[in-house]
Amino acid sequence: METPSALPKLDSRFVEESLKTLDHALARFECQAGTVHLMSDGVLALAASRNIPEFVVGLVAVVPVGKGIAGLAAERREAVSLCNLQTDTSGQARPNAKATGMEGSVAVPAIDGEGVLRGVLGIAKAEAHDWSDAEKADLLGVAADLAERLGGMR
Repeated sequence: METPSALPKLDSRFVEESLKTLDHALARFECQAGTVHLMSDGVLALAASRNIPEFVVGLVAVVPVGKGIAGLAAERREAVSLCNLQTDTSGQARPNAKATGMEGSVAVPAIDGEGVLRGVLGIAKAEAHDWSDAEKADLLGVAADLAERLGGMR
């Protein structure tokens, strides 16, 4: 995927690793859409996406920590999940997130072994899904593996 021009510049190796991890997570959890945002200049910069409408990609190209599902996962340093993004009224998701058409969504921080937040991995299913603690823990492991690889590239 092309890195949108509005983003802080990300090393192409980071983008490639992000895309590989995203594809792995989508297959493993039987999800249809997802994103990987990497920490860059104090914000979450979109590094990879699958099956996210183009106009939504533009809206989530840069996410402030603390805003939306990805930003909350980064701020809290824990999984943030929604059983049904389309009907959620918690205020955790940004209003435009519904435009993805996805329902069961989860975002997890990518934290390396040194405790450094490297980014956020988010995936979603087309149907409502209540993410179990075991699924969240498994996805956190996938994200931690990505964080380790990214940290080793610096």
